[in-house]
Amino acid sequence: MMKHFLMNRKKMISQQPSTFAEMTANYWSISLDQVLKELNASVEGLQANDASARLSKYGLNTIRVKQQNSIGRIMLNQIKSPLVLILIFAAIISGIVGEWVDALIVLVVVAGSTILGFSQEYSASVAIDKLRKQVTIKSNILRDGKSTILPSENVVPGDVVLLSAGSLIPADGIVLEANDFFVNQAVLTGETFPVEKKPGIVSENASLAERTNCVFMGTNVRSGIARVFIVQTGKETIFGQVAERLVSTPPETEFEHGLHEFGTLLTQIMMVMVISILALNFFMNKPFFDSLLFALALAVGISPELLPAITSITLSHGAKKMNEHGVIVRRLNAIEDFGNMDVLCTDKTGTLTEGVVHLDNALDIFGNSSKDVLRYAMINAHFQTGLDNPLDEAIQQAAQDAGIDIQDEQKISEIPYDFVRKSLSIVAENKQRQRFLITKGAMDRILPACESVQFGSDTIPLDAATRDSIEKKFGDWSEEGFRVLGLAIKEVEKQTDSYTYKDEHAMTLIGFLLFLDPPKTDVEQTIEELKKRNVQIKIITGDNAKVAKHVANHLHIPVQNIITGSDLNKQNDQVLWHLAESATIFAEMDPNQKERIIHALRKTGHVVGYMGDGINDAPALRSADIGISVDTAVDVAKDAADFVLLRKDLSILQKGIDEGRKTYANTLKYILTTISANFGNMISMAGISVYLPFLPLLASQILLNNFLSDFPGLTIASDNVDYEMIEKPNHWNTRFIRNYMILFGLTSSIFDFLTFGVLLFFFHAQPDEFRTGWFIESLLTELVIALVVRTRRPFFHSRPGNLLLASSLFFIGLTLVIPYIPFLKIFRFVPLPIPLLMALIGLTMVYVLATESVKKLFFTKIAKQ
Repeated sequence: MMKHFLMNRKKMISQQPSTFAEMTANYWSISLDQVLKELNASVEGLQANDASARLSKYGLNTIRVKQQNSIGRIMLNQIKSPLVLILIFAAIISGIVGEWVDALIVLVVVAGSTILGFSQEYSASVAIDKLRKQVTIKSNILRDGKSTILPSENVVPGDVVLLSAGSLIPADGIVLEANDFFVNQAVLTGETFPVEKKPGIVSENASLAERTNCVFMGTNVRSGIARVFIVQTGKETIFGQVAERLVSTPPETEFEHGLHEFGTLLTQIMMVMVISILALNFFMNKPFFDSLLFALALAVGISPELLPAITSITLSHGAKKMNEHGVIVRRLNAIEDFGNMDVLCTDKTGTLTEGVVHLDNALDIFGNSSKDVLRYAMINAHFQTGLDNPLDEAIQQAAQDAGIDIQDEQKISEIPYDFVRKSLSIVAENKQRQRFLITKGAMDRILPACESVQFGSDTIPLDAATRDSIEKKFGDWSEEGFRVLGLAIKEVEKQTDSYTYKDEHAMTLIGFLLFLDPPKTDVEQTIEELKKRNVQIKIITGDNAKVAKHVANHLHIPVQNIITGSDLNKQNDQVLWHLAESATIFAEMDPNQKERIIHALRKTGHVVGYMGDGINDAPALRSADIGISVDTAVDVAKDAADFVLLRKDLSILQKGIDEGRKTYANTLKYILTTISANFGNMISMAGISVYLPFLPLLASQILLNNFLSDFPGLTIASDNVDYEMIEKPNHWNTRFIRNYMILFGLTSSIFDFLTFGVLLFFFHAQPDEFRTGWFIESLLTELVIALVVRTRRPFFHSRPGNLLLASSLFFIGLTLVIPYIPFLKIFRFVPLPIPLLMALIGLTMVYVLATESVKKLFFTKIAKQ
C-alpha cells in the first residue's frame, strides 16, 4: 500500500487544494527565498500577533480522522444494535395490524433503554476526553525572536520550529539548519532506518523518501538537532492527506477478544431460542404477532444489551480513579491489559533510583580528582544543544560549585548524541585559537576511540596494560553503583565542512566522570507489593550490567540471569524467547534490542508492560501490551504510551494495576450477573410457554423487567472489589463463563418452575395474575442475584458498593409495589393477594441460599477443571 502511495504521490498533489497558491505543490524543489516570500515570513520566526492571525485563518494544527465521542456517534451505537432494530420493526408491524398499545409500550421501553445507555456512555466519554487533554504534545517554536514552548496544535505556516532527539515533528516543513539530523519516518515511507535530513533543494519529481530537505508531521527525530521552517499544517500535511490509511486500529485487547467470543455465543443461543419458540407457538395456534414479540423480547432479555455502555462506564470510572493516583489514560481499552500485566520492564533511573543524578567526582586516569577533567566536561555539557539530560545538568552544577569559568571558550560545532554511538562531542576554540574535539560517552564506546591517555601534561600510548588498568577501575566503580562516563579530547584543525562522528578517533583519554543515582528508599516495599500481585520486575537499561546489578541487589530483587546487548546480538529470536523468560537484567541495550526483548516476552505468553521516557524507549513502548511513560518524557515516548504517569514512581504504577484489575472485575460482574439470572429466566419462560395456553409474560412486560434490572447494573463500575480479585492477573475465559451460565441458569430455572407450580397449583392464578406474580419473582431474583454473584466469598462477607446496594434495595422495593401503581396497569399488572406476595418473597430468599451453595460448589470444583 505504501509503495502504491509513493508512486502516486505526484497525482495526489495535483489534486490537493492549494493553500499558498501553486507553491505548496513543490515547495521542496524551489529556493528558500521564494518559499519565504510566498509565506511572508522569515527564518527568524513569526511575531506572536502574526502567528495568532494565521492560527485564526488556517485553523489548529490537528487531524481529526474520527469523531470518536460525538453525540450522534454514541447515539447511533445505541440504536444500531440488531436486537433494538428488530424490536422496532416488530413494534411497527404490530401497529400496522392494530396492536397499537403493545407497539407503543415496546417502543417506549426500547427508547428508555437506549436513552439510559446513551446518557451513561456519553458522560463517560466526556470524562475521558477531559483526562486525555491533560497530556499534550508541545513544540519548541521561535516566536518574537525567542524560543517558546507551545502546544503543537498552535503551530502555523511560517513558524520556525527547533527540533532535537525525541521531538515529534508537528507539521510539514523544510530544513533550514541541521547537525547530524536523522528522522524516523517509517510511518509514512516504511523505511526501516532513520533518514538524514539537511538543507537544500531536491527534484520536483522527488518521491517522499527522496525529499531529504523536508520533514513531515507524524514522524520523529531519532538524533541530532535542526531548525525547520513550517510550510503546511493540519489536513494540508502529507499525514493529513492520507490519515485514513495511516491511522491503524490498535490491536484488539484480550478482553475485547473475549467479549466478541461471548457475543457470538449469545447470538447462537438467541437464534435457536427465537426460531424454536416461533415454531412451537405456530403449531399451538397462538397469535403470531404476540408470539413474535414474545420471542424477540426473550432474545433481548438474555442479552446484556447495556454491555457496551457498562464497559464504557467501568473503563471511565477506572480512568478517573487512575487519574486520582497520578495516571493519565491515553488508550481506554488498555486498562484491562494494565490489570492483567504480569511482567513489568523498566529502566532503573527515576523508577528504581532517585532520578536526581549528581556528579560524585571527575577523575583523571589514575583515579584522582581533576579540575581539568571537570572543565572539559563542563565545556561539553554547557554547549550541547540536543536532548536535555540530568547528566549534563549535574556536570554544570558541579563545575559552577567548583568555580570553573569557560567564558574564554567558543563553540565551533557539535556532534549530537545518538543511541548507537552513545557519545556526544563538542568542538570548542580557546583564546589561543586552538580547537579541541571534546567527547564524553559510554566507556565501551570512548575507550576504542582512544589511542593514548593523558599522563600529567604529557600523553602516552594506550597499551594493553593501561587498558586493563582502566577497565578494572571501571568495573570496580560500576560494582559500587557509579555510572561511569569516559572523557576524551583531541586537537583538530580548522575546516570548512562540519565535523562529524567520523572525527571521533585517535583521541586521548583524559579521565572519568562518576555519577551517582542512589536507589529509592521506599521502592523496595512497592516491589514487594508488585510481587504479591504476581508482577515480575525486569530491568532493561542502556547502562552497564554491574551498575544495574548493584541497584537490583540493593533493592533485594532476585537476579536470576543477566543479558547484555552483545549477548543479545548473538542469539536468534527463538533462543531469546527462553533467555528473556529467565533473565532479570538486560544491560547495555539499544532501542532495537529493547523492542526484541518485549517481543520475546510476549511470545512466551506474558502480558508485558514497558516503562520508559526517552526516544530510545519509543519502539519498546509501541511493542508492549502496555506502554507507560511519564509527563516529563520526550514527546515521542509520550505519544507511544498508553498511560502517562504524572511522576516517575512505581507506587503509582501499583495503584494503576489495582485499578485496572478492579475495572476488569467489575465489567465481568455485570456479565456474570446478567447471564446467571437472565439465561435461566428466559429458558424457563420459553419452556413454560409450551405448557400454558397463554404467554407467561407479554413482550412489554419482559422488556420492562429487563429495563428495570439494568439500573443497578449501571452502578457496578463503582462496586467494591475483593482483594483476591486484584492479587493476580485475571484473563478472559470463555469456558468459565459458559459453565457459569449453564450451572447458575439451571439453578434459576429450578426456582422458576417452583414459582410456576406455586402460581398454578396453590393459588390457581389466572393469566394476568400469573404474569404479575411471575414478573415480580423474575425481577426480584435478577436484583438479588447481583448481590450474590458479585463476589466469590459468601455474600454477607463482602460489602457491596454504596451505589449498588442502594439502587438494588430501591428497585427491590419498587418491584414489590409495581402491581399497586395505577398507571402501570397499561402493562396489564393486577394487585396480588398478600399470601401470594409473601410466598414469592419466601421463594426468593430460598433462591438466594441455594445460589450461595451453588457458588461455593462452582468455585471449589467446577471452575478449577
